[in-house]
Amino acid sequence: MLKGHFSHFLAADPGRLHFAAHSHHPWPDATRAAHLQYWDDSARYADRKWDRIFGVTVPKAQAHLARLLQLSDPAQVAFSANTHDFVQRLYSCFEERRPLRVLSSAHEFYSFRRQTRRLAEAGRVALEEVPGPPFESFLERFVERERGAPWDLVFLSHVFFDSAFVVRALEAVCDAAPENAMVVIDGYHALCALPVDLTRVHRRAFYVGGGYKYAMAGEAAAYLAVPPGCDARPLNTGWFAAFRSLAGPADADVPYEPDAMRFWGATFDPSGLYRFNAAMDWLQSTGVTIAQVHQHAEELQQRFLRGLEAVASPRLSPQHLVPAEGIPRGNFLAFDVEDAAELYVRLSAQQVAIDRRDRRLRFGFGIYHEPADVDRLLEAVSRALVG
Repeated sequence: MLKGHFSHFLAADPGRLHFAAHSHHPWPDATRAAHLQYWDDSARYADRKWDRIFGVTVPKAQAHLARLLQLSDPAQVAFSANTHDFVQRLYSCFEERRPLRVLSSAHEFYSFRRQTRRLAEAGRVALEEVPGPPFESFLERFVERERGAPWDLVFLSHVFFDSAFVVRALEAVCDAAPENAMVVIDGYHALCALPVDLTRVHRRAFYVGGGYKYAMAGEAAAYLAVPPGCDARPLNTGWFAAFRSLAGPADADVPYEPDAMRFWGATFDPSGLYRFNAAMDWLQSTGVTIAQVHQHAEELQQRFLRGLEAVASPRLSPQHLVPAEGIPRGNFLAFDVEDAAELYVRLSAQQVAIDRRDRRLRFGFGIYHEPADVDRLLEAVSRALVG
């Protein structure tokens, strides 16, 4: 599709078959100059570089996200180094002395799951996790549990990291949440992988994600879309949360900005936002839409599945897919197999770059792939299965 625009990343290790777009997405060539531009800006502007970052770089990144997510106000986007920073900051909005009542799926990424389970161990959170399977009824079961208790926090992935299952009816999730509950949607595996339209939910729910995966920006480009009018006062707060008022007199109370700046932390590495802007500018310049990106990934997935059927190995086949064919998924395929650890080692020996999560092998497909790359992958998989 757009493979020629990733020449630096692909040429760095030409023998590698990289099918981990869901993990470390290659960076397009356009981001290389942007990475250097941050260095040059730091040298040119020195202490004044923050004026440029907050005056040019941040607003541009906010505008890109508002366009991609269909937000009404770009100023409602905050940035941080990673999504875990935002998980901690969101938790710190609650000042109740009792354990927080938290509802999530059993398939949340580690940024949320590890932190939440540790808080549950400490008695600070009463956690309930709704299992994904059977996926056909997940939404119905999740909504039913939302209505079944006075939750403080409802946290749910838009696309599950361990299966690529897509929760399509985000509006139903928001509508079913208790009126006073905080609703957070993890969109890391959705942004730039499939079209996202938060028009109907962005005033009710937070939406968190980052640039490391399909946004092609690498590290240090995590974002949080904050509902307009949110007046939360995170206990976990850094000096950027009152950035515009630093030059004024000290207030008796701790001040917060009126927009998403209230969820910012402190001094950070802005290079990720430089790369993010460059990647999004480049993608726009190609005329390729996110819907076309998703369609391309689906076509490559189907080519891979047809090829697996031809290989006809009982160790890895379409029958191992989670979720099964016909259920909406994102841009990677997850296979649940008994000997996942061994197969992962065998595939690595064939220079196939994927990843493993317990029993699941994940194969990701992106705009840097062509059909011939999938054919090479199938040849490597065949060798790994019989070797």
